[in-house]
Amino acid sequence: MMKYYLFVLAGACSFGLLSTFVKKAYESGFHVGEVVGSQNLFGVLMIWTMAFVASKSNRGGQSQPVKTKVAPRQALSLMAVGTTSGLTGIFYYAALQYISASFAIILLFQFTWIGILLEAVTERKRPGKDKVVALCILFIGIIMASGYLQGGQEAPALIGIGLGLLSALTYALFIMFSGKVSSTLAPITRSAIMQSGSLILVMLVYPPHFLFNGSLHQELLPWALLLAFFGVVIPPLFFAIGVPRIGGGIATIMSAAELPTAVIMSFVVLHETVSALQWAGVIITMFGIALPEMMKLWKKKQLDMN
Repeated sequence: MMKYYLFVLAGACSFGLLSTFVKKAYESGFHVGEVVGSQNLFGVLMIWTMAFVASKSNRGGQSQPVKTKVAPRQALSLMAVGTTSGLTGIFYYAALQYISASFAIILLFQFTWIGILLEAVTERKRPGKDKVVALCILFIGIIMASGYLQGGQEAPALIGIGLGLLSALTYALFIMFSGKVSSTLAPITRSAIMQSGSLILVMLVYPPHFLFNGSLHQELLPWALLLAFFGVVIPPLFFAIGVPRIGGGIATIMSAAELPTAVIMSFVVLHETVSALQWAGVIITMFGIALPEMMKLWKKKQLDMN
């Protein structure tokens, strides 16, 4: 059972590596269109290869075959959902041009309270007290992690904050829709189709000039492969393996590992300054993310005891 926890943890941590890789790609002279475009292109190639191999393996005699055939309407719906993932990458990577990696990941993680608000609006249901408390904790965490409370420190660029929050909004939309569309399909097939939708959107916004202008031969290729592997392939695959075994609640808590991973990488690799107050903000933000699920588990335990 422990290996399934490790799968989810590894998937979350791999997401946390991305902001550092993007920053290093920017240092090498590449812009957001080249970075997000190459990541999506190679990621889609990798994940479709894996889907093809998985399909062949399934035909080879698995005792419980999974559904891999996709109707045109299903494919279009999944690709439409994938565009929200593409927008998340565009906004998040654009934000990294203006703000630090450690603060950008904090902004992305605001998808938690945005998701709660979207759920309240779409289902016309007030958030519970535990979620309201979590929202307050998240707001406190983001203010502390931003560095605003410290004197003598330059405030983050407003355009970077705006792009970071837009990435949180589109990520919340991706999570909300992805769990409702064609859930009976094999996870790897769903991921491949959604990432194809993401790729199409990214290519429309940023035409793939990197394929012809020599960028791939000028250090872009290694960053593209790293971003594709750790951003497009590993997380959906590992989550597909681990989440059904350990449950969505525990998976949500463990997915918060992405946050300290990103901050530690920015501190160690990018040499960004992260003060004690900002570290405290990171910890408080993680607590705010985990609190609703921890409350659910506690209530369930109390009911089981009674």
